[in-house]
Amino acid sequence: MAGVLLAPQARADEASEIRALMAQGDLAAALARSEKAVDANPRDAQARFLNGVVLMDLRRDDEALAVFQRLAEEYPELPDPYNNMALLHARAGRLELARQALETALRNDPGHATARANLGQVYLMLAVRAWEGAVAAAPMDQPLQHKLAAARALLAAPAQPGR
Repeated sequence: MAGVLLAPQARADEASEIRALMAQGDLAAALARSEKAVDANPRDAQARFLNGVVLMDLRRDDEALAVFQRLAEEYPELPDPYNNMALLHARAGRLELARQALETALRNDPGHATARANLGQVYLMLAVRAWEGAVAAAPMDQPLQHKLAAARALLAAPAQPGR
């Protein structure tokens, strides 16, 4: 009985250790720790999610995307795997897939502030794409060029997307 009671605390401590290693910038150790946690308990969604985040931080995007996709399949009600899938899609320039993933995250949790902020970022990226095409077709359209410049400035502003 005591082992059952300690198990959630042990998983929480493991997650805290993984997050601490990530915060220290020791991604190799965070990856090893998260892989060990997943191997010890393959059904631990939190450990798997953190493993995906570490992979994402290491720019091992295909592996991270696979982790988040599996989590979304197994736990379709969770918004966070969709949010992180969207970040990976956006990073790869797949903005429509990013938008779809964020809309799914928000259907699952309409109050998910990070997904909502990331959706705004994706909409802005889509707007830039559209305005770039419009400016290419009408290079003398000054109001459109101002909109494009303003949107690019917003995208360039230092803001780390949430995950």
